[in-house]
Amino acid sequence: MLALSERLGHALQDAGRTLCVAESCTGGGLAEAITAIAGSSAWFECGWVTYTNAAKMRLLGVPSAVFAEHGAVSGPCVAAMSAGALERAEADYAVAISGIAGPGGGSTEKPVGTVWIAWRFRGQAAVASSASRVGEAGTDRRPGPSFMSVKFHFSGDRLAVRDQAVVMAMQGVLNHLETGGWFDGAAAD
Repeated sequence: MLALSERLGHALQDAGRTLCVAESCTGGGLAEAITAIAGSSAWFECGWVTYTNAAKMRLLGVPSAVFAEHGAVSGPCVAAMSAGALERAEADYAVAISGIAGPGGGSTEKPVGTVWIAWRFRGQAAVASSASRVGEAGTDRRPGPSFMSVKFHFSGDRLAVRDQAVVMAMQGVLNHLETGGWFDGAAAD
């Protein structure tokens, strides 16, 4: 994970871009991975750990209707989290993560290992990819920030789920910096 953090940091710095994060199930793990690299203040602006729905509403402006209609582990929730983060920060990129790391808390509809990640870019992107390894993705094609949210199903224990989410979150930003798309070579479902 450290090598990926270094690659992401160099890519952000080379592009003159900065990043902010909004985390739930990873509990600050993404911010920790990014700031493990010396000099990360050059590309990492800030982060929010919004573990409860109340914190997501209060700190990031997630509408209460999102929780009533979709739940905290959903595309609309991470979309609102990433939008709220980008509105509150001066960063170029925002990443939001919400999921069920386990061992409990899962359901038939949202089993343990279900994690939604959203990426948002304030600038103009060459291409906004719409792709998912698991079949659910969305791309915001309206003017403004480039956006993508993806639902993942990770396996393993709580730590493994959280680590996989952190890696995917960083990989999405790195791909966007390197290719203009969120996921290289992946086809839309």
